[in-house]
Amino acid sequence: MTDTATLLNADDAAALLRAAAESGQPIAPLRDRLADAGPDGAYAVQEANTRAWLAGGRRLAGRKIGLTSKAVQTQLGVDQPDFGMLFADMAVGDGEPVAANRLIQPKVEAEIALVVGRDLTRERHTYADIIDATDYALPAIEIVDSRIAGWNIRFVDTVADNASSGLFVLGGRPRRLGDFDIAACTMTMTRDGETVSQGSGRACLGNPLTAAVWLADIMVRCGRPLLAGDIVLTGALGPMVAVSAQDGGRFEAVIDGLGSVTALFDPA
Repeated sequence: MTDTATLLNADDAAALLRAAAESGQPIAPLRDRLADAGPDGAYAVQEANTRAWLAGGRRLAGRKIGLTSKAVQTQLGVDQPDFGMLFADMAVGDGEPVAANRLIQPKVEAEIALVVGRDLTRERHTYADIIDATDYALPAIEIVDSRIAGWNIRFVDTVADNASSGLFVLGGRPRRLGDFDIAACTMTMTRDGETVSQGSGRACLGNPLTAAVWLADIMVRCGRPLLAGDIVLTGALGPMVAVSAQDGGRFEAVIDGLGSVTALFDPA
């Protein structure tokens, strides 16, 4: 049993995660070491790092939604998604090489990104609000990472660790929401031409717009509402795939009606 005298507060846990990211050395899980080991305590750690990064000059560019798969929610013992912050320096160009050792233990997943065209500040939002406020959609590959050793995570660990965020890649050909079926669209992701993940818009809480409504509401309650220009990664459309630091690889995600996006990893 953990000695209560050694339990971490939010600021100390946040500092440990920042140090892990900077050094490339992951840390042990936080869930048994936090003074407040519930969801609020985990988000307090994330917020402490958000404030530290903003103070250090990073620019907030959007949000990501995680845990949109019911199977993953069950695995982690929760009944709702989580969210993390996207910063401008996390963005990678379509097909731009990424050094595999830039991250600790990267994995990739294909998603639909929404780009917000007007502020979403209502207490409760609807599909209509999200559709009306979305300028365009893009295919995306999120490159997730964990500062927790061996991806030994539960809900508290991933939330505190900025929802296991790493980098993200957006496609370069925007589409209006009316130009494709966001729920029924299919997704196929390949690694060096071999299919490694498949899914559809329905894999994301039944519809990525459902995830976007949830995010818009909770961001207002958290005091960080979605604003014009923000990017929203709505959640995985299929299983995530590990990236080999030794081998690298070219990952291409094709989303029916939306287009394609490529994440390219140079071997270490």
